[in-house]
Formats: sequence, structure tokens, C-alpha cells
Amino acid sequence: MKVAPSIMAADFSKLSEEIKSLTALGADIIHLDVMDAHFVPNLTFGPVVIEGIRKLTELPLDAHLMITDPDKYLEDYINAGCDMISFHLETVQNPIDIIQRGQEMGVKMGIAINPPTPVEKAIPYIERIDYILVMSVNPGFYGQKFIPETLGKVEYLRKHYRELTIEMDGGINGENAPLLKKAGVDIVVSGAYFFHSRDRKKALTLLRG
Repeated sequence: MKVAPSIMAADFSKLSEEIKSLTALGADIIHLDVMDAHFVPNLTFGPVVIEGIRKLTELPLDAHLMITDPDKYLEDYINAGCDMISFHLETVQNPIDIIQRGQEMGVKMGIAINPPTPVEKAIPYIERIDYILVMSVNPGFYGQKFIPETLGKVEYLRKHYRELTIEMDGGINGENAPLLKKAGVDIVVSGAYFFHSRDRKKALTLLRG
């Protein structure tokens, strides 16, 4: 599995060092948890910070937009340097439109599915998206406990959509990563476990399953 450390758990007092270290350690992707304190009860960062991160690394930037009306701000995040952008179906009126707009601008577009959201909600758009982000915690805060029942969504998607890229985020660590790999996850997102580990290189290896 590819590993995408989530910088929400990084030390922002030395963000430049943190970002550069990810390349040296062998991370595959950098995950960006974008929250607006409206769709989810927390506030993180926006395009200005992402633009700064883009200058520090060649790694793909993967933005998970936990914001109201991502359609309105899509171009801002693309112009800031994002390579992958996922959004929640609950936040847009016309999912196909935002998916198409992003793809036409050269970005991989995905749909994020919260634990309470039935995976069937995403089925009408599977053939149009580049990946799906299955949340294994309720979004809004890092450091939450993994919800094992969410693996059923991954197993269903892998069985019926073999070519679909599946990303998973929430409470993932070295102990449960093998379960994700067995279920068919392609990209693992890790925040607290990775950045708070004394041996990040080892943590990265364990997260690959």
C-alpha cells in the first residue's frame, strides 16, 4: 500500500522540516485535511498554506475537502498545487460537475465517504472518479479510534470495482494496516500514528501492511 502522512498531525512550528523529511523517509503522498469549522467542527488550513507546502516538495498533494461548498473553492485548491482532491457528496448539488471540472484541470478527483454514509451513495459516480476515500473515523479530529466495520465498504468496493483506487483514513496504525491491505486498500492515510512515532521510518514500513 502507498502511505500518505497527514500533516494535520505534524509540528507546524517546523513545518518546512516536516514536509522535507517525508520525501527522505519515502512517503508516497502528502495528505491535507482541509476543515472549515462548518461542515466539520474543526478549522485547519486553506489554499495559502498548501501553496507554501507545494514549494517544499515534489510529492503528490492529496486534499480532503471537509468544507461546505467545495465547488466554490475548487480552483483555489487546484491553483495552490493539489494533485488529488476529494469532497463529500453531502456538500455539493452536482457531483458530476465538480468531478469533471477538476479532471479537466488535471487533478485526480475523489469522493469521501463517512462511516454513517452508505457506500451505495457513491455508486452512481464510481465510473467518473479517480479514487474513493473511505473514512474509518468520523471526520473532524485526528487521533480517533479506527472503526473496523468500515472495512466492509472496502471489501465491497474491491469486489465490484477492481480497478478503483481505494484510500482509507482514520485511526490507522501498524497493527490494523494488514487488515486494510487484505481488504484491498491502495492508499493509507496516517496522522497521529505516523507523526508521533519515535521511529517514523519503521512506522512507514508497518503502514504498508
